[in-house]
Order: sequence, then structure tokens, then C-alpha cells
Amino acid sequence: HFHGAYFSNYSAWLSDPISIKQSSQVVWPIVGQEILNGDVGGNFQGVQTTSGWFQMWRAEGITSEVELYWIAIGGLIMSALMLFAGWFHYHKAAPKLEWFQNAESMMNHHLAGLLGLGCLSWSGHQIHIALPINKLLDAGVAPQEIPLPHEFLINRELMAQLYPSFSKGLSPFFSGHWSEYSDFLTFKGGLNPVTCGLWLSDIAHHHLALSVLFIFAGHMYRTNWGIGHSMKEILEAHKGPFTGEGHKGLYEILTTSWHAQLAINLAMMGSLSIIVAHHMYAMPPYPYIATDYATQLSLFTHHMWIGGFCVVGGAAHGAIFMVRDYTPANNYNNLLDRVLRHRDAIISHLNWVCIFLGAHSFGLYIHNDTMRALGRPQDMFSDKAIQLQPIFAQWIQNIHLL
Repeated sequence: HFHGAYFSNYSAWLSDPISIKQSSQVVWPIVGQEILNGDVGGNFQGVQTTSGWFQMWRAEGITSEVELYWIAIGGLIMSALMLFAGWFHYHKAAPKLEWFQNAESMMNHHLAGLLGLGCLSWSGHQIHIALPINKLLDAGVAPQEIPLPHEFLINRELMAQLYPSFSKGLSPFFSGHWSEYSDFLTFKGGLNPVTCGLWLSDIAHHHLALSVLFIFAGHMYRTNWGIGHSMKEILEAHKGPFTGEGHKGLYEILTTSWHAQLAINLAMMGSLSIIVAHHMYAMPPYPYIATDYATQLSLFTHHMWIGGFCVVGGAAHGAIFMVRDYTPANNYNNLLDRVLRHRDAIISHLNWVCIFLGAHSFGLYIHNDTMRALGRPQDMFSDKAIQLQPIFAQWIQNIHLL
């Protein structure tokens, strides 16, 4: 944020995001290094950045470098607080090891506090700050002419000019007429034609709905009181007709083996990063990021590399768990034991599936090359000849249009 405030052309980019490239780094003229600076447009010389920060800042409702300064100062203060908290909870009041084995309490706090209140506060920011500012920017209002962010918070009439339901206050919420808020909590689907990004009102609606789900979920597990679910009881009761002892023993594995816990977390995080890599170009979440091709390529590569390393790390720590922490006697005929006992069949099936996918993918390339060489482009697999359409994704996208 400091680089964006001090070295960037953010204001110029905001006034013309399509033709001006983003830069927040200027190389000083020392021994000819200034040759690295390029013309990014808007009378600015610098190194083009491909991180997507500018698009994210616009989606947040940041309209000037001064606001970036304040965020940088706030971040500095928060980092100092976190540094102190880290020292305090290691040297003065270190938590006991059992504290990290209380899965139910951890789930409640993470679901309701971290995810629930986090989503709620983010949707609040999007509704009260980001939405009105982005609506004005999309309409072509100059960033300098837009009111300061806090004015949208304290002046309800200002908000009501952009979103009329604000004039009704909270009465539609308490009377159950929630549909009256559909001017800023939308379900349009598709992309904003001005910015080629997802509708910000759809995103705000998404986070608000998620916050409700997560806050409910944060009241689900049993802690000091006698109500709620116990993970151990659920896992041990969950037995299928062909799964032997089912999940028995798995709760103990995950609360006593850090390697098992880390293996699952890395595998999940890696898979999620790969999913994010694909979704970020298919459903661009930030304004003008879809047409910034260098940024799209960089973000895709970034998340795929992270995902790949995390998945490999998950396999590595899973192997360490098997060598150091796994006790066969405690896991007789449960799901993990049954998977391990027929791993030869699983691996050989994965083997032929991978060969099948690789051979047929390569076959498509060979087919296309051959058709091109024979002068038969109409017989190639492409968007303009034989189309391979993502019919299931299209079906999901069209569900709410029915």
C-alpha cells in the first residue's frame, strides 16, 4: 500500500484503466538502470506491475493515493500490535498444547468469529463504501469529484440517491420484506459491462449470505455446555455398509499428529489455490482485471505454483505421518486402514486414468494438427468448428435465469 501511495500512477490509472498500465515502481537513474522504466501511459515512466492490486483497490472503493497512505499507516500499527501479541503469547502467556486439541471450540471460534464476522464486516464495507464509489466510477464520475468514503456512512440521503432502499432504513429487514434491499444486494449473474468484472452488488450479497451461514455454523459444536455436536461422536457413528469401522480412530489421529493435520491442510489449501487460479480468469472478481492480460497470466501462474507446492507438501507430510505417527493397532479396519490395504488397486487405477487422460488430450492436439495440415479447419476442435462446450458450468450459470 505504501508503494501504491508513494511511487504509483494509481490516480491516472483510475481515470483510464483500459489504456493506462499500472505501475508502482520507478527505478532510479543509477548506472543506467533507468532503462528498465517504460512508458505505461498517462505521462508516467515506471516498471509495469502485474499483481492486480490496482483493480483490487478500485473494488474496495479507494479513489486516491492519500487513502492508500492511511491504509499503510493502519497496516503498520496493526503489524506492531501483532508483533507484540506474538511476543506476549510466546514469552509471557504461552498456550498449552491441549489448547490446540480442542477442535470443537476452535471450529466455533473460527467459523463464527473469523469467517462469519469477517464476511459480515467485509460485506458491510462493500455495501456502505465500495458499492456507491464504484457505481459513481462506472458512471464516469471523476475520482476527485466523488465524496470521501466516510460521507457515505454518515449521510443516508447521499446513499439513498444511489440506492433508494437506504431511505427506508432497517424497517424492511425487521418486517421481513428483504426483497426491498435488492437494489444493492443483487443476484444478476454475469459480468458488469463497464468493468468486465463480476457485479459488486452480487459480491456483497454473496459475502452477506456467507456470513449468515458461518455465524450459524459457529454455534454448531459442543464445548462447555451440553448442547451441540461432538466431532468424535459424529465420526464414529458414521459407518457405511462397506466401510468396516468407518471413521473410528481418525479424530485421535488429527488431534495428536501435527503431520496428519498439516498434510490435510496443505492438500486442501493447494487444491483451493488451483481452483482460485481457474476461477479468477473465468469469473474476474475485480473491475478491469479481465482485460489486463499480463496480470491475468501472472495471477494464474502464481496460484498454480502455490497450489502445486502445497499439494506436494501435503503428500510429503502425509508420508511423514505414516512413518512416525501412524499406529496400525489403533486403526484396524477403519477407512484409512482399508485404503492402505488396497492401495495397489487404487494406484493402478489412477495410473490408467492418467494414461487415458494424457493420451486422449494429446490425441486432440494430433487431430487438430492433422486437420490443419490437410486444410480442413472446419474439422478441428475449436470455438469456430467442433465446439467442446462446458455444458455443466453453463447449466449452473443459467439456473437462476430460469
